[in-house]
Amino acid sequence: MTKKFTFIDLFAGIGGFKMALSANGGSCIGFSEVNKDAINAYCENYGIEPYMNFGDITKIEKLPKHDILTGGVPCQSWSIAGKNLGFDDDRGQLWNDTIFLLNQSKPKAFIFENVKGLVDPRNKEALSYILDRIRQAGYYAKHFVINSHDYGVAQNRIRIYIVGFGEKKYFDEFSLPDWFGKKVTLADILGWEINIPTEPQTFQKDLFGNAVQSKQMSLSSKNGFNDYFLFNDLRNGHTTVHSWDILDTTERQKEICLLLLKNRRKSQFGPLDGNPLSLNQFKLLDSTISQKEIDGLKESGILKQIDYKFEIFNFQESELSESELELLGFTTNNFLIIDELKNKRALKIKRISITDTINSLLEKKIIKCVEQRYDFKNTKISSGLNGVNRVFMPTSDVFPTLVASDTNDYISLKNIIPKNHEEYKRKFLKEIYFGKEYRKITKEEACIIQGFPKDFILPYSRARWMKLIGNSVSVPVIDVLIKAIISTGIFGKEIYGNVEKKKHEGTTLIGKIRPYGI
Repeated sequence: MTKKFTFIDLFAGIGGFKMALSANGGSCIGFSEVNKDAINAYCENYGIEPYMNFGDITKIEKLPKHDILTGGVPCQSWSIAGKNLGFDDDRGQLWNDTIFLLNQSKPKAFIFENVKGLVDPRNKEALSYILDRIRQAGYYAKHFVINSHDYGVAQNRIRIYIVGFGEKKYFDEFSLPDWFGKKVTLADILGWEINIPTEPQTFQKDLFGNAVQSKQMSLSSKNGFNDYFLFNDLRNGHTTVHSWDILDTTERQKEICLLLLKNRRKSQFGPLDGNPLSLNQFKLLDSTISQKEIDGLKESGILKQIDYKFEIFNFQESELSESELELLGFTTNNFLIIDELKNKRALKIKRISITDTINSLLEKKIIKCVEQRYDFKNTKISSGLNGVNRVFMPTSDVFPTLVASDTNDYISLKNIIPKNHEEYKRKFLKEIYFGKEYRKITKEEACIIQGFPKDFILPYSRARWMKLIGNSVSVPVIDVLIKAIISTGIFGKEIYGNVEKKKHEGTTLIGKIRPYGI
């Protein structure tokens, strides 16, 4: 018999916490959500009446008594991909509202989820503050960094989970279990059977005749070949597709592009991880490069021109806005340098647009551009090229993190079994990219990738359902966590249905967990 418990679901979204907790004996006595689509999906899929929604967390004064509090606190403030402003961003204050309600309602345990950026060294003080507030509320807590792929999900989704208990004895009993179930792959979701050849492949040779193995990318590789192709002008590799691979370019133009790619990250050219180069800097690398050649790459849509350095003339402070004065406070020898301004945290905190402010100062003739540089037109890695960021092969173990804004990630509709890296890329471009044999994942596939049933009810619009799925927690991860909480004996039993607490060589094991979605 499964031990029953009650829970409240903060920042509920479409109910990733609810699905897992309810499957393990939990009874939801209320949730908090403000997004209309999420509220509708929550109520429709779980048969819950809208009146059970407590609404905006900032307006909740008191929660009813319950056993477990859950919440995926909005993560934008801590995301490394964002501006990384932490508590300088008002959204970060929602942690205070969450911990206030934890302290007020005193449940037996809680699970909070957030992006991995919260454990980044740059956010060390913020995480310490959150954990201190939790301790002040009377709880013992641990935080874990978990990849959903390690718990039965075909998705590379790394998140921080903070698990806490009101009593130390249950906190001491809690441990994160290993996954004993089947690792789900992209082929499983697509319903494909993939045969990986086991015989050695003939790789490219280096100058000394040694086989050159593929530089493995972050997700997965099979038999020496990466499992996805990256469309990007800022990186290089055997499965990287550049603008000059898919546009009509000469060998000379490709050489210039590769020269920029190889040198733009060198500190001698600027303070950023990737710096634009002036014509004179190009000539330092290859004295034969001409302005005409650079202009040709601009016309082809591969390079862009950047107004990089500005001379400052005399001005009266009274004729300037606060944003203009703030920007002019970061001068270097009477010059404004774009890449230096990009590193100024004060401009980010005050949300001052560098581009708009520079244009305003140009109109007032207070500054003048004295140096132009050139960079790749496509410098946002996640955007990719021509609307394509990555194309994943059916052999891939995992799909990348699903995000609310959707991505330019695709899946290939056919597999390739190459003999070497050169053939792999050539066949991919000819048969898959130019042959249009790729597509985005469907709504049903996205649900499965997050651990929801494939028939989970969501809005018809892709932008709307992607926002809901991308903001959700992975259900199987929550399933593992709640089973581990139950196994501590917090509800007074050692055995709950199919969840049995065992001891083996000092490690707490949790009974096998059914994969979700498929």
